[in-house]
Amino acid sequence: MTLHKVLKYLAILIGVIGLVLLARVVITGDDAIETSADLQSSVLEPIMWLSYIVIAAIIVLVGVSVIKDLINGDIKKTLLSIGVFAVIILAGYLLANGVETEMNNGEMLSANASKWVGAGLIVFYILAAVAIGAMVFSGVKKLAK
Repeated sequence: MTLHKVLKYLAILIGVIGLVLLARVVITGDDAIETSADLQSSVLEPIMWLSYIVIAAIIVLVGVSVIKDLINGDIKKTLLSIGVFAVIILAGYLLANGVETEMNNGEMLSANASKWVGAGLIVFYILAAVAIGAMVFSGVKKLAK
């Protein structure tokens, strides 16, 4: 049996198990789960563990795929892309302001955490502008031909 067929059947099996566990949660009901700690552990834990297993498998498969492609591909281009991304993150951090802020729940957000939030937003805006610029450039280039 090929790997594709094995993975297809495994995905179907995980999907069926997930549906059964989800049906169990839905049948139990929100109110019953919220009021009983025993129900929380017996009903919610299996579906949470299934989720953990699936996300771990995805991370492992993506990691293996990335490493395999790095070995077979152009590592210079990959390292250059990672370097450019690191420079964009550094620029976002340097441009961000860090101000200690009180949150809705009464806790204080530190100036450093506030600066990282701002940096994340700036990095997002820079990457969105680059993506939009690339699409516009591609469209203009196609029109020119």
